[in-house]
Amino acid sequence: MNKNRCLLLVFLTLLCLPLLAYGQQTATEIKALQPEVQTAEWAVKWWMPRHEQKLTDLAEMKTVDLLMIGDSITHGWETGGKAVWEKYYGKRNALNIGFSGDRTEQVLWRFDHGAIDGISPKAAVVMIGTNNTGHRQDDPDETAAGIKAILDQLGKKSPKTKVLLLAIFPRGASADDELRRINDQINERISKFADNKRIFYLDVSDKFLEADGTLPKSIMPDRLHPNAEGYEIWARAMEPTLAKLMDEK
Repeated sequence: MNKNRCLLLVFLTLLCLPLLAYGQQTATEIKALQPEVQTAEWAVKWWMPRHEQKLTDLAEMKTVDLLMIGDSITHGWETGGKAVWEKYYGKRNALNIGFSGDRTEQVLWRFDHGAIDGISPKAAVVMIGTNNTGHRQDDPDETAAGIKAILDQLGKKSPKTKVLLLAIFPRGASADDELRRINDQINERISKFADNKRIFYLDVSDKFLEADGTLPKSIMPDRLHPNAEGYEIWARAMEPTLAKLMDEK
């Protein structure tokens, strides 16, 4: 009887080993966590030159007090949101390192290649993840893990910086839009990363939406990217919290 039990235990152990190995393998293969350059065909021509230019900007700036980190929505401060940027951030030693098309893994790659080296901003604004949703419909847990890795890297490279972690903006026409629902699930998870000491969470989604959850084209014409009015709404909604984090109020 004892011998049979031992044989059974050995058999079950051998049976479980491949499953354990599989679990470990999938954890290491979460794309949102693996630093990677941008490979999208429409972006490869400008993405690396933009990264190199941002490194030059970083070196030329005597002080960076405010850092904006993100994807095309943050990148857009340089286009549709340019006037609003000048109004709110033009005199605040601000640097924009938003890159169109980026997911969490591209931000991690940029962090690994000098994007935030040698600076200690008063505040950093982070909003990333909608392309993890839009491009691949990543599991919300995986995207949240990628965002957590970004926050951890920020903490290691610039431990005195206060981080304003923004909820991913709403997208799609209505509240039942599939991609918006995924982003909502990500937001639920990342809201728990705030400790109100180094990391502060802010959700300004309601500022963009009508009462029934509709995202109007008058603010986001493609129901993803803000226009000038959308950037004004964003800046105004974020300003009270941001000013406090920068010790201005």
